[in-house]
Amino acid sequence: MKTMQTPPVEEVTRQVHRLTVDTGMPFPVFRERYERAVPPLDPGRYSATDWDAVRRAVAEQAPHGFMIFWSLDNTAIMRGSGDGWRSVQYLMGNQTIAQRMFHHDPGVLLYAPLRTTIYEDARGATRFSIDRPSDQFASFGDPGIAAVGVELDRKVAALLAHLEVPVPDLLLAARSEEARHEA
Repeated sequence: MKTMQTPPVEEVTRQVHRLTVDTGMPFPVFRERYERAVPPLDPGRYSATDWDAVRRAVAEQAPHGFMIFWSLDNTAIMRGSGDGWRSVQYLMGNQTIAQRMFHHDPGVLLYAPLRTTIYEDARGATRFSIDRPSDQFASFGDPGIAAVGVELDRKVAALLAHLEVPVPDLLLAARSEEARHEA
């Protein structure tokens, strides 16, 4: 009997849509709104080994489905370069959603939590950027993972709507495409 072995190197080529929206707000205003809607993870609340307790804590702490797992103030670390841009990046996620993909393939944690950036562009407009989640997770070739990626598209769309910024059509397109394939 022949056993299948995983190749020593796996290469996956994929297309990713980076979505960037003009928030229409000053940088500090949008940053504060985003951080209020996506609160920082409180690790002390997640020491429970009871996954139902973790789910309840996440539901309570993440009113819009996401928490900030990490952030970096790029402005501060680039200040010495002479560049005057304002920029901050985040890892935004929800471990109960990530677990539904992790269950299939722990490699999904390359893209979960989701990476986001808020920055000022050359005109001084405040921009929000994210790679479309469904593009990242579809690359695993697993329908269960891909479905969660589409769900994350919808959750990001809902977050942007809550923040009163434009919602990119591509965050809604994956759901339409999924429905077409199911018909």
